[in-house]
Order: sequence, then structure tokens, then C-alpha cells
Amino acid sequence: MQQRARAYWTVGPERGEIRDEPLAPPGPGQVLIAALHSGISRGTELLVHRGAVPESEHGRMCAPHQAGQFPWPVKYGYCSVGRVVADEGGDANASWLGRVVFCLYPHQTAYLLDASALVAVPPDVPPARAVLAANMETALNAVWDAELKAGDRVIVVGAGVVGALVAYLAGRLPGSEVTLVDVEPSRALLAERLGVGFALPEQVQGGADVVVHASGTPVGLRAALALAGPEAIVLELSWYGSQSVALPLGEAFHSQRLRLRSSQVGGLSPAQLPRWTRQRRLALALRLLADARLDALIDQSGPFEALPEIMAKLARSGSALCHRIDYAPPGG
Repeated sequence: MQQRARAYWTVGPERGEIRDEPLAPPGPGQVLIAALHSGISRGTELLVHRGAVPESEHGRMCAPHQAGQFPWPVKYGYCSVGRVVADEGGDANASWLGRVVFCLYPHQTAYLLDASALVAVPPDVPPARAVLAANMETALNAVWDAELKAGDRVIVVGAGVVGALVAYLAGRLPGSEVTLVDVEPSRALLAERLGVGFALPEQVQGGADVVVHASGTPVGLRAALALAGPEAIVLELSWYGSQSVALPLGEAFHSQRLRLRSSQVGGLSPAQLPRWTRQRRLALALRLLADARLDALIDQSGPFEALPEIMAKLARSGSALCHRIDYAPPGG
């Protein structure tokens, strides 16, 4: 008998629904995965939820295992943690059977994938924390793109999940001085938990060696430019969709010879490209999650069946960090 799965789809402007989908047995080289948790990538997924992906970016914005097309209906997401199982008569890869894995799959209760698309979750990383892997991968790529070095004075503007993870990684460099900047005073507790400094925008001192912008707002990027020291790198991690951004490039930008650089996880940092693959980068990101302090980044959770309501709530409120989606255990 053919199995079925449940999947979340964006079906209209700020409107999602859960659909039943057929699920065939695994074919050669494939495995069947029962979802344990998934994570909502609030920046990208809320742009998809609102239908704000520019037409020019429809191809580049496709997630690895997306179904449908922008703007909708589309099944979109890339932060899934599950367990490899064998269905009735299935031929799952024996080396993966029973293992907990991370994969770049949308929100769905069960799904088929080629075994080559899986990355094992290390034993010292709880599955519920492993939903941060895609965010950690983005932060790791940002650290490479920013060319961070021991002793650097680093300012990260925007204490969302990606910004906080960049600050966390930067803070592990010997002699570094890292400040996480956000308009929300409660983020000071998060910064303390991660072992880095915190400042409100009006409190932070400029002249940084590297400034990383991750607030997702034009005002945040303008602040990042103002905080950079002479010839410093300002790394832009935010993605604005179809929104236009005005920058003060006629002020100190030229006289200080600032370097405004983009970073996007879809491509490897040029310095790593000759030796690294995306699978190697993702495996490292998962290993870097072996720190219980990072649980502070997952501040909300809810059941899969409530995902349409959860997405609507997140679209109305910008206060959450990572919202984890929990699935019923296999057979439950």
C-alpha cells in the first residue's frame, strides 16, 4: 500500500495550508526519512510567505527540494531533521538506517531523498538543536567571506539567529572583541549567553575592523557603514527581496575606503572553493552546534499541524528567534 505524507505549502499571499501527498517506496540509492523537527528560516521563508521574492530571483531562490513555483503554490523550506526509516518492502541504505540526519527539505512529515543528500547529525548534537544547521552554515560562510582574524574588533548589527551565530563564531577567535548590536534590549541576555558583548545602536562605538550586517533592514545597513573603521570590510548578510535600499555612499564611504561585500550561502566563499564542498561545509556546521548555549536561539516551538497559524503569527510579529516545528514520532 502506498504511504502518504503531510506537507506545508504556501498557497497565496500570507496564506499556507497542509496537504496530503503520496509517498512511494525508496528506489535505488534512496532512503525514507521520518521528520523529527524542522526550523523556520524567518527571513527567507517570510519573504516567500508574503510573495516578496522578485521575479528575477525565482530561479536562484529555489530551495534544493522545493516543489511548485514562486510566488505560489510552493513547498519551500530547508531546515529538516529526521530519522532514516524503512517502509514496508523498502530498500533503505543500510548504512543510514536508523540514523538521525539533517537535510535541506521543506516542512513535511516524511519524504524520500537520495542518500547522497544527507548529512549525519553528530551524536553530541540533539536533534532539536540540529534545526540550526542551515543558519550555522550561513554564519560559517559569512565568517569566511568577512576574512575574520584573531584580534579583530567585530561588530554584528542584528541579533537574529544568523547574526547571533556570526557573533558566536567570531567570539571564538583568539583575542577578538565582538559586539552584537540590536534595537531589542532583551537580546543582551542572548549575547551574554553566547559569550559576546552587546550594545544598543546608540551605545556602540565605531571604528571596527569588520562589521557584519544581519538586521534585514536598510537602517541597519546604514548603521553598519557608519560603524566601520578605515578600509574595513562591511559584510551584508541580509536579503531584501524586492525592497530597494538607499545608502549614504556620499559621506565617509569613499574617504574611508570601505569595502561593502555580499555573502550568500548558496555559493562557497571563494577562498574555500578550491578545497571545500557544500556537504563538507554543512557537516562542519553541524559539528559546530555541539554547544548547549546555542539552545538559547530556539525560543519558540509548535506542532507541525499548526504550521499555517504559526507562519501567520510570525508574519505579524518580529520578536521570535528560531521557531522549531515538532513532528509526531514515527508510528506515533
